[in-house]
Amino acid sequence: MWFLIGIAIGAAVLGIVALLRTKKIALTWYEWVLGIIGMGLLLFTLQNFFGSFAELESKAAYVFLIIPGIPAVIMLALAWQLAARRQSKSA
Repeated sequence: MWFLIGIAIGAAVLGIVALLRTKKIALTWYEWVLGIIGMGLLLFTLQNFFGSFAELESKAAYVFLIIPGIPAVIMLALAWQLAARRQSKSA
């Protein structure tokens, strides 16, 4: 399962980079860092969520979904908003 997720993430990153190049959008280094850390934290959260359910620890799964999952979503949203606001200012 994780092999397929890795392939999907690789294809998504390749698609994002291609989209950014065709639309000529340049991201700053901290937008890249926020996005990469947010995506890594989200994958870490999902892996542990499904792992806890596989071990029949549903309460731990839900707690783990909240504790690192919310910061992951916040980081991804922040990276997206920074890029979108900077792009709308220049347009």
